[in-house]
Amino acid sequence: MKTLLWLDDSRDPFTSDWLIFSPIKRPFQTIWVQNYEDFCDWLRTNGIPDAVCFDHDLGTETTGYDAAKFLCAQCELLNVAVPLYSMQSANTVGRDNIRSYIENFKRFSDIVY
Repeated sequence: MKTLLWLDDSRDPFTSDWLIFSPIKRPFQTIWVQNYEDFCDWLRTNGIPDAVCFDHDLGTETTGYDAAKFLCAQCELLNVAVPLYSMQSANTVGRDNIRSYIENFKRFSDIVY
C-alpha cells in the first residue's frame, strides 16, 4: 500500500476530508506528523514516502518550507526522486515557496525523473 506523509500542526487528515489534497489516489496509508522534527525523524527512519502533503505554518520557527528542504536533501542523499506532493496550507506565499524549492531541486539535481 502507498504511503502519504501528512505534515500539519492542526489539520487532522482523518476529519473533514482533508485527504482530498492528496496527490495519490486511495487506498493509501496516511502518516500524520505535526512538526518539523517528527517529519525529519519519520524520513530518517522510514525513507521517502510515496507522497507528501505540506502545511507551511507549523506554529514554530521551522516551517513546511524547512521540511521541503529536508525532504530534498534526503532524496539527494538516497539518490531517489522527490515524491509526489501537494499543499493544504492557507499561506499562499508559503505554498509558492515550497513549490518553487522542490521544482528547482528537481530541475537542477542529477536525479532522473
